[in-house]
Amino acid sequence: MNRSFDLVIVGAGPAGAAAALYAKRHGLSVCLLDRDRFPRDKICGDALSGKSLAILLDLGLLERVRALPGKLVNKVVFGSPDHVHATIDLSIRPLHDTATGRDTTMEGSVIRREIFDNFLFQEARSVADHCQEGVHVHGLIEENGSVVGVEGKGDDDETSVQFRGNMVLGCDGFNSIVARKSGLYVHDSRHWVVALRQYHENVSGLGNQIELHYVDEVIPGYFWVFPLENGQANVGIGMLHKSIKGGQVNLKEALRKVMSRPPFAERFATARPLEKPVGWNLPIGSIQRTCHSNGIMLLGDAAGLIDPFTGEGIGNALYSSKFAVETAVEAKAAADYSATFLRRYEERLWSSLGDELKISTRMQHLGHWRPLLNLVVKSASTNENVKNLLCAMMANAVPKKELTSPLFYLKLLLNASRGGKPAR
Repeated sequence: MNRSFDLVIVGAGPAGAAAALYAKRHGLSVCLLDRDRFPRDKICGDALSGKSLAILLDLGLLERVRALPGKLVNKVVFGSPDHVHATIDLSIRPLHDTATGRDTTMEGSVIRREIFDNFLFQEARSVADHCQEGVHVHGLIEENGSVVGVEGKGDDDETSVQFRGNMVLGCDGFNSIVARKSGLYVHDSRHWVVALRQYHENVSGLGNQIELHYVDEVIPGYFWVFPLENGQANVGIGMLHKSIKGGQVNLKEALRKVMSRPPFAERFATARPLEKPVGWNLPIGSIQRTCHSNGIMLLGDAAGLIDPFTGEGIGNALYSSKFAVETAVEAKAAADYSATFLRRYEERLWSSLGDELKISTRMQHLGHWRPLLNLVVKSASTNENVKNLLCAMMANAVPKKELTSPLFYLKLLLNASRGGKPAR
């Protein structure tokens, strides 16, 4: 191409699409590229947290997203290995969103990524200065030690095309070509989760809740059941990659086993799978990866921002879009796209998400201990004080650091010894 842009965005999923929308709000020119053609499926749990919806509200898209085919969720059910359930009501308090400064609802949605991503992509396409699908990026363009664009080919074109810009945003997922070509990609099985998804119909007991069950087959990990439109469900299972390798766990067999044994067998007795189990990798935020370089910022899964405890990644990806564009605006004003200047993106990102990801990492580590999982879930199921505390932490109303305090677990032990009655 003959034209140069402020931003060349590689990947038009939630991170890339939101970045394009924020960029146009700030008057930046955008070239948006994706190797796929929309609509397309994306293997995922399909859940949009309150954090995701807060960014969508900030972008003026929330009401239209709420109208998409899907399911509103106002509860989270945690199931212990002993099959005790604790239900957290998301409607009892507002969410204070730290990225936007807005107070909004904690209630979320479950919307198939094929639907949600296409909606967001079409919004981004409408504002992008250039948008092209079916582009397979295979290299970076460097000048004077800084990345100034990418090179790629179309689906049916053997001729390479260059897309130039002041900087490149790598929004191209866990297997990011931008991260790989820039030398920022590092694979470490200690910080990756492997998961399977399988859509079903006729699963009984669905409601307006997402369910996370900590089952023996995948400790540390969990089995999930998320409701969808038309009585369908997103069902899946996942665990740490290093645990799969060390224990020789077969995730497909683990998923089949969980659904065929008590207490889940009854719920899946008449269920019908709508696809074979499909898997994907999740680079989790249990380590702070370098996500910037000269002329480059990595967003979303490419930056490894998935929550280690819940597996939720869309909200953090949308956060990264906001922070990356804010940094890009400042970089343009200063005419400085060096790694030194762009470091402020990483600082901004981890200032907002760092404590949360650290706490989630610690909570994930607790998942290795079956008795402690049983203790926490049982206490939350029987004690309104514990339940409200967990809800308040999810809403950013109290520091999540309390979850790792020894005093917190001492209170749980005391409550459990009293049969769940609050200590006086």
